[in-house]
Amino acid sequence: MTVKSTTGVDRAVSLRIAALRKAKRLSQTELGQHVGVTFQQVQKYEKGANRVSSGRLQQIAQFLEVPMSTLFGDHEAEEQSDAFGFLSQAGAVDLLRAYASIEDDQLRRDVLRLVRTVVGLRTGQTKRVADLIQSVPTDDGPSSYS
Repeated sequence: MTVKSTTGVDRAVSLRIAALRKAKRLSQTELGQHVGVTFQQVQKYEKGANRVSSGRLQQIAQFLEVPMSTLFGDHEAEEQSDAFGFLSQAGAVDLLRAYASIEDDQLRRDVLRLVRTVVGLRTGQTKRVADLIQSVPTDDGPSSYS
């Protein structure tokens, strides 16, 4: 008997499942309950450790309210694959949701500039950034963007 291992397509599908589930703010338990598997099995699907059967893929697509083709995507398009890879990172969906909720265009540009600055910093400067973030007020008090 030959062992069926996961392929690049399986891993790409798993990234899409995870990203779409997170975008809908669903837990692995909720998805698992809907399709009749445990949350541990959903974890294995999303990590690409286990292959997802076509019937199960159909159930997942229906529950996530997307066509099955969305789970497969265009495997030739690296940009789309990169986007789903990005969305699978911890906090990425929350960050994108928070960014999209900023209504002020200038504030949105400022946040983007801040993030790009943080990305460009060297590791030794991380503590200074953490100190700066700690000093930012977290309440909804007055700000220069009000």
